[in-house]
Amino acid sequence: MPRFTTVALVAGAALLVRRAVRSRMSTAPLWPMPALDEPVSGYGRGRTVPRRVRVARRTEPAEGVVELRLEGRALPAWQPGAHIDLVLPSGLVRQYSLCGDPAEAGAYTVATRLVEDSRGGSREVHEQLHEGVEIEIRGPRNRFPLADAPAYVFVAGGIGITPVLPMLRAAEAAGADWRLVYCGRGRATMPYLAEIERLGGDRATVVAEDESGRPDLGFLADVPASAQVYCCGPDGLMDAVTAALPEGRAPRLERFSAAAPTGGTAFEVELRRSGRTVKVAADQSVLAAVREEVPGLMYSCRQGFCGTCQQRVLEGEIDHRDELLTDAERADSMLICVSRCTGKRLVLDL
Repeated sequence: MPRFTTVALVAGAALLVRRAVRSRMSTAPLWPMPALDEPVSGYGRGRTVPRRVRVARRTEPAEGVVELRLEGRALPAWQPGAHIDLVLPSGLVRQYSLCGDPAEAGAYTVATRLVEDSRGGSREVHEQLHEGVEIEIRGPRNRFPLADAPAYVFVAGGIGITPVLPMLRAAEAAGADWRLVYCGRGRATMPYLAEIERLGGDRATVVAEDESGRPDLGFLADVPASAQVYCCGPDGLMDAVTAALPEGRAPRLERFSAAAPTGGTAFEVELRRSGRTVKVAADQSVLAAVREEVPGLMYSCRQGFCGTCQQRVLEGEIDHRDELLTDAERADSMLICVSRCTGKRLVLDL
């Protein structure tokens, strides 16, 4: 098959835990939790058991980027594309892609860029997670798995290289044809650049915007049907990649921020075990409506990332808008902070 090239730019929600939640958790927290204004914590149905890890190594693979090697006991296996939740000392939860070697037992590697205008997660990682610090993690989970294919086109850029890097290694080990264009503001800001260039050779095109501007995505129109296309980055990049592909083709996407919620229509939600029914307005989330009847219901990010508000659905058609649940989980559950109903009525096991 002809060789082709690919591009990328890249670039996930808050868990605040009350002392009162401790009695509901199966394991004690690792540090005293701060008192907060409202009870917004807990672990939703289907969430993985929290695990304690230690920051064994901290490096800076690029300007503004910190890499953490997290070591712990009995860490679950993972596959390329997976991420873990870091429960930060303040109680915030942030999601980071695993970028190490899946074959290495007892350690996970993540990297994060300092985002000046973020809600504080990246700054807390950069300022507080030093070697020897113990934190809690959840996961791994994978909504961005690497499918079997003879060829791949990867779209990655900046810190978005983190979920792609293990994919490149796996594709190379499998003998698959792959192409990458790795983009960033400048070479000094692009983590793992040396490994990318060493691993990819002429299959990896590095585009530093301060040198050559934005990459041309026109080549995507000629991507063979046998190739899987992966893109990790901001909405604008994903939209551009999707538009550049032939009609009917869709890339596999990974977001580092929640998709903007769209509108909906009003519907009812029956809380089967509680024996109550609530009305959900067109401009209201299921979570907000249900908490009017069940004030102590746990939640966290309100963006469809953390899974704290995951609930089992007994009846009704779900309009899934989250960035977390697997296809199997979506068959009978939803994240009520963002997802809605496509009809007039939902029944929750609440």
